[in-house]
Amino acid sequence: MSDSSPSRGAASWRPSISIVDHIHIDDAGRALTEPLRNDIRLLGTILGDTVRTHSGDDIFELVEGSRKDAFRIRRGELDRDKLADRYTDIDIAVAMPIIRAFSHFALLANLAEDIHRERRRRIHVRAGDPPQVSSLANTYAALAKAGLDDAAVGKALADATVVPVITAHPTETRRRSVFEAQHRITDLLRQHLRQDPTPEEDAAIIEGIRRQILILWQTALIRLERPRIEDEIRTGLRYYDAAFFEVVPKINTQVRQALRAAYPAAGITDDPMIRMGSWIGGDRDGNPYVTDEVVSFSTTMAARTAIGHYLEQLEVLGQEVSLSTRLTVPYDELYALTGSSPEDPSADEPYRVALRHIRSRLAAKATAMFGEDVMRTSDLYLVDGSAPYDTADELLVDLDIIDAALRANHDEIIADDRLRTLREGVRTFGFNLYGLDMRQNSDMHEEVVAELIAWAGVHPDYASLDEDERVALLSAELTSRRPLIGPDAELSELATKELAIVRAAAKAVALYGPEAVPNYIISMCTSVSDMLEAMILLKEAGLFDPNDGSPRSTVRVVPLFETIEDLQQGAATILAALEVPFYRKLVQSQQGIQEIMLGYSDSNKDGGYMAANWALYRGELDLVEAAKKAGIRLRLFHGRGGTVGRGGGPSYDAILAQPPGAVQGSLRITEQGEVIAAKYSEPVKAARNLETLLAATIESSLLDVEGLGDDSESAYRDMDEIAALARSAYSKLVHETPGFVEYFTTSTPLSEIGALNIGSRPSARKQTTAISDLRAIPWVLSWSQSRVMLPGWYGTGSAFEQWIDGDETKLATLRRYYEEWPFFTSVMSNMAQVMAKSDMGLAHRYAQLVPDEELRDKVFGMIVDEHERTIDMYFKITGTDDLLADNSALKRSVYNRFPYLEPLNLLQIELLRQFRAGEDSPRIRRGIQLTMNGLATALRNSG
Repeated sequence: MSDSSPSRGAASWRPSISIVDHIHIDDAGRALTEPLRNDIRLLGTILGDTVRTHSGDDIFELVEGSRKDAFRIRRGELDRDKLADRYTDIDIAVAMPIIRAFSHFALLANLAEDIHRERRRRIHVRAGDPPQVSSLANTYAALAKAGLDDAAVGKALADATVVPVITAHPTETRRRSVFEAQHRITDLLRQHLRQDPTPEEDAAIIEGIRRQILILWQTALIRLERPRIEDEIRTGLRYYDAAFFEVVPKINTQVRQALRAAYPAAGITDDPMIRMGSWIGGDRDGNPYVTDEVVSFSTTMAARTAIGHYLEQLEVLGQEVSLSTRLTVPYDELYALTGSSPEDPSADEPYRVALRHIRSRLAAKATAMFGEDVMRTSDLYLVDGSAPYDTADELLVDLDIIDAALRANHDEIIADDRLRTLREGVRTFGFNLYGLDMRQNSDMHEEVVAELIAWAGVHPDYASLDEDERVALLSAELTSRRPLIGPDAELSELATKELAIVRAAAKAVALYGPEAVPNYIISMCTSVSDMLEAMILLKEAGLFDPNDGSPRSTVRVVPLFETIEDLQQGAATILAALEVPFYRKLVQSQQGIQEIMLGYSDSNKDGGYMAANWALYRGELDLVEAAKKAGIRLRLFHGRGGTVGRGGGPSYDAILAQPPGAVQGSLRITEQGEVIAAKYSEPVKAARNLETLLAATIESSLLDVEGLGDDSESAYRDMDEIAALARSAYSKLVHETPGFVEYFTTSTPLSEIGALNIGSRPSARKQTTAISDLRAIPWVLSWSQSRVMLPGWYGTGSAFEQWIDGDETKLATLRRYYEEWPFFTSVMSNMAQVMAKSDMGLAHRYAQLVPDEELRDKVFGMIVDEHERTIDMYFKITGTDDLLADNSALKRSVYNRFPYLEPLNLLQIELLRQFRAGEDSPRIRRGIQLTMNGLATALRNSG
């Protein structure tokens, strides 16, 4: 490794080794990726032709020259300064098409990579290769090999639930028009892949791609104004029509059938294993724009989307199922459903009559909930005076009658098509579509509850009470049905707003069912009183009922343990809560399940990558033990972001890396930003990624995947020591280095994230410069944009080096953990992925934005030293000299197209320099925003 030290300073530092020198592509790898490179060349050529035609030869030459120079930089044939100099003082009118060209290329390259993954999977299937790891087929084979009996499977998968929870993200600002153009290009590429086209057909496909790329080029990638929460809600709903309505019901059906066939006595229920969740519109932690109107909008739009989909499917089904009683056997229950008779000539097509009746009742429900003009329906299928369904279960009962009629007539092949998907969809999505989680910070709860208690005359100064006194007071209120306030209470703006929000949630539950708002999450939860304060608000809204000593609530209270200290104390907090008599009764009434959310983001920001990952693992071990001790069931909700610094990385590996007993058939996990588009923007990708979540959950619930055996306690002790060393190294930079916050804010686009209308949520919870108050997304996003990727690795190299301290036995121990322990393997693999995306050469140029030269030299020097040390230790522990030896897909991406990021980074730096020098024009702002969006698209998991 190169000898880099802080004393040399950022001004004189030059990288002696490029990151691609740590990524090796052999001839076999190049041969496997040749089809991908062909697709990228095709798309790049068409994009280049489009740029030349519509922006002129001069712009095309600038783009093409930048592209060639970027690859020359990667090959070591050109100094990065040469390309950067080309952009110095560049006019925004010239910069903008270059930014747009490389942003579009990143988007198109993503599509090509997705198609290439499909191509590789098809090759493996056709070759008769074993099922791919992380597929359900592989999982079923692993279960069969383990020889599990039906009872064990039934117990482990009782109430099995996997819930991806969609959340908003500031870099996912693509407009629907862009989204749809991507879909069309993907479909055309898929035609190119799967067909053996004639020359004429191939020309037509290429012409179609050319047309869509032209549309894309002339369509604005991002909105001009800051997106509102309503925009983010609509963006989240977009994925249902794009993929979820088609894919989720099919997977739920398939996994149920497969498990029942293999374990007929396991008692696998009809309950869907995959359900959907959302935070968009309910998460008000640090977001002042979430109001009661927003909660109503989110839940109403979700219900409209679900019911609108059912109405459309019923109409299509009615057109398809034209079976006549002259050619089929009459089914009495079918006539009973509609009140008709086989002798009635108008009932000659009884399935159509029944579907018309069902659709009329559903349309009546929609009209009752949303108004006359909201749901568009066809008069052909409406019968005046139809009684609306009360619940989705009633709709399902009627659909089941049609299913039974078809099967009685040996028409299973019809029943198993659209009707089965619709029935499973109703079972999965209900009338609510998704469960909207509510979330607020514990500090806000304390302030509001103190005001309510003072207004009611219960205690004048709640904040002065210690924890035991608070718990006693809150418990007394939560065992009494008496409300604290009446309708005429004069409250502060904060208390009025918070109560209005929770009451809006109660209204949604009344309208759309208890699944509409299933959870209330408490951010920065540190105590039992934090949990009970949230319940006071639920009680005031009618969502919690003391019920004369038998408390009940359809909304679960979910503590979120975020910082390292909170994770370490989480088990004690839960055990203390369960010692409160009424709370234990409440948990027992909720199937004996206590859900707990684990925060990956703030723990990382608090203590660094290795310390946070180990705190989460240790915290889960403690929570599992606490649940056993208390006699309850544990459900964990993983607050993972897209990037490794926020818990990201391959989902399958991450789930298998959980400690024993932590999954237990249930998993909730957040999905954010570009990761949502990468995973769920169309059916093929959505099916693969949802299958991965299910496969890992089932394996973790039924198989011993930790792999440590009797060595677990010694491994835990070793990691305790390593994590402490890593946290110390991280804190030395982030929390103890004078001026670090200034370095961070000036060497990254942090301040511009807040200023450039990126996302509806402010970048900080409070108006402060403290790292602790900064939201995790801008913290990670800023380091990603500047290509430092600090949250995904800093402190780990020092920890390994200090812990090993030249002892070959300790090095051998870590090598064994890497080979045998999924947790350690996952941590190391994810870190390597981050470091493969980092670039200290580009980071060096961002460092030049720091005005204070002494501070710049000191902090950047520390970062470079630790970066090289971490790579060195990774190679020693893994025994490889390739950062991506275990991730061929990412290796292809980094090697083949990361040079295209070079112009985006260099132009972002130049525009940041101009912006901070006072060039505050709308086009400069938009250019910076476009570079952020382009880099986020290219990196795919940047925030």
